[in-house]
Amino acid sequence: MQYNYIANAAVPSASGRTIPVIDPSYGEPFDELQRSNAQDIDAAVQAARQCFEAVWHKLSGAERGRLLMRLSLKITEHSDELAAIEQRDCGKPTKQAKADALALARYFEFYAGACDKLHGETIPYQDGYSVFTWYEPHGVTGHIVPWNYPMQIFGRSVGGALAAGNVCVVKPSEDACLSLLRVAQLATEVGFPAGALNIVTGYGHEVGDALARHPGIDHISFTGSPSVGTLIQQVAAERHCPVTLELGGKSPQIVFADADLDTVIPAVVNAIVQNAGQTCSAGARLLVQQEIYEPLLERLGQAFSQLRVGPAAMDLDVGPLIRQTQQQRVWDFLSDAQVANIAMVAQGQIVDEAPETGYYQAPTLLRDVPVNHRLAQEEIFGPVLCAMKFDTEEEAIQLANATPFGLVAGVWTRDGARQFRMAKRVRSGQVFINNYGAGGGVELPFGGVKSSGYGREKGFEALYGFSTLKTVAVKHG
Repeated sequence: MQYNYIANAAVPSASGRTIPVIDPSYGEPFDELQRSNAQDIDAAVQAARQCFEAVWHKLSGAERGRLLMRLSLKITEHSDELAAIEQRDCGKPTKQAKADALALARYFEFYAGACDKLHGETIPYQDGYSVFTWYEPHGVTGHIVPWNYPMQIFGRSVGGALAAGNVCVVKPSEDACLSLLRVAQLATEVGFPAGALNIVTGYGHEVGDALARHPGIDHISFTGSPSVGTLIQQVAAERHCPVTLELGGKSPQIVFADADLDTVIPAVVNAIVQNAGQTCSAGARLLVQQEIYEPLLERLGQAFSQLRVGPAAMDLDVGPLIRQTQQQRVWDFLSDAQVANIAMVAQGQIVDEAPETGYYQAPTLLRDVPVNHRLAQEEIFGPVLCAMKFDTEEEAIQLANATPFGLVAGVWTRDGARQFRMAKRVRSGQVFINNYGAGGGVELPFGGVKSSGYGREKGFEALYGFSTLKTVAVKHG
């Protein structure tokens, strides 16, 4: 049985109700979570507020940094344990789960070093005045963390908030809570004061809604769907609470005829099959200049046909999807492709050892997907790559920008001038030239435009969103 973690203690929900924890590799329950409610959120917010007022805001940046660094080292020490937890809870292959645990440690390492470096400035003004600015924390920040990368998104969100001087109340997805509950325990072990980091589990419409509406929450960070992001904004607006939103994407990989295909192919494959395609920044649309469209699809088809899918512990190319409803969502998109006579180039293989009760989907490469079809417009969140061709650079830009989203884009070309033209005109929060993702980059500000959200997490830029700027003007004659 898993409990909420409030003020450095395991606490049962006020409701007395629980939620089963399902292993996606087998489709079977193996644990239980608390089905919390607004009363539990209120208890967590009160604990956080008390910690902020009595302890946390009195710590210097250097002191907070030492705590975050100790947590980073503790996470590294327990990375195998955390990876094993994540693997069973989320269905991640071993390599991905371990990479996520180490990325979490790196987030806290980065933000540990940033805690005492959030500087204001002096402003030249009228004679007789001295004017300066400083950054202050919001106070109690709320974090709604999704199920696809719970450790990484926790790190980029909570790490930045703590570094800026806030205390945190976290609501993980009901499908992915276990690793974060363990991290909260590790934070207690390294000396975090009671109430600095609180985890409350439950359903979004109950606990997430209560967190977003709570008057004691001073800032909300949300990663999830555009529809829920809209609801978060609406309830936050009622009390003028600032929000940071990352709402997914339909990111293009734009491949010109002069690209190095030996580099392109593995990067394109990895960008759609990593984490079974359940990645906000997945390279889900493949835009290819027509001169190389057929040869590139032939080589990609060969690569896709060699991909293997199976239980997380087998550590294959692809693990299961997170839950049955997500599996059905992907099936529905592929069914629509059949109805529209959209051709499939190739699929990977689900291994014989994969239980029928698990939530598996073979990676699928589709070709000639119409730009207005939902396959090219909506986030599938599964290992499905939609290919389409273009002729000119202008057409490539139009196709790249032809969705409501704008999170990430990849551009593949040796032409230096074209690289900069594309980077400037593609509407997205990040553009990668002749690579995709830059290895994850804890240091790289991350966020979207259009329906992909607004605000930035990761990197030093996140600290500005998790704080507020105060101007002080002193008249001295």
